[in-house]
Amino acid sequence: MLVRGADAAMRWVTQLLGESATAGRERISEAELRDLVAANTRLDPEGRRLIDEVLGIGARHVRELMVPRTEVVFLDRGMAIAEAVRVVRDAPHSRFPVVDGSRDDVIGFVHLRDLLIRPDEEWAGTVGALAREVKRLPTTMRVLPALAQMRREGSHLAVVIDEYGGTAGVLTLEDLLEEVVGEIHDEYDAVPAAGAAPGEVDARLNLTDFAESAGFALPPGPYETVGGFVMAELGRLPEVGDAVDLVEGQLVVAAMDGRRVARVLLVPTKPAVPAVRAAAPAADELVPAVSGS
Repeated sequence: MLVRGADAAMRWVTQLLGESATAGRERISEAELRDLVAANTRLDPEGRRLIDEVLGIGARHVRELMVPRTEVVFLDRGMAIAEAVRVVRDAPHSRFPVVDGSRDDVIGFVHLRDLLIRPDEEWAGTVGALAREVKRLPTTMRVLPALAQMRREGSHLAVVIDEYGGTAGVLTLEDLLEEVVGEIHDEYDAVPAAGAAPGEVDARLNLTDFAESAGFALPPGPYETVGGFVMAELGRLPEVGDAVDLVEGQLVVAAMDGRRVARVLLVPTKPAVPAVRAAAPAADELVPAVSGS
């Protein structure tokens, strides 16, 4: 029900805002739309919340939600299908970009089902023969137009292209929907470890999401993720145990994945304990007792 409500809200808001970063502003501003929502007496609190969240992500870009190329499993077009099955067996994703030698030359993508559900005689084939057409989005594209385009075209995966024409990462339709309606879990999603520290977060978390979860914002800079902030503050490649001091506490590198910060631990500043002052002695304790004559 929540997903259907968010989907309806998204269709309405994107229709009003248009499908480009500027088209919506020519028809109605965000402030005017918020006024319309506030004045609409037929919207229930849940509908207002959904629309408010949709408007809140309107200024965000796809680069903030994409899976960076360092985290993507790429398959070469010449790879044998049987070999590809071994490569993707433990991957956390079900769709994989297919490249022609270089990660910057993506020719399509394959779904896990394409690799597994094949007649036995076709297992000797190559991944390139199974590649489907893949959508491409620039890193600067806004989230709402990207969601509208991918829904309209039935695209579940898009390759995100940087300003130099290279592959910056990949984006799924699920990533975009989760930004609106929250995390979507299915029976195949991993359950968070019971012993995970409550202040431990994925270093790929973008600054906006970190601010929402931590309750304070990291300073802006030439980075978009928590891991990028830590690396910029250290001025070198981080190591496990490295810490960055904040007013609110410390960000400690908890795990590395190659040269990338994988997880960070937020250690909040302990509140100062006020010093306990000894009680002043009573007046009669200061004056020596005078014995009677």
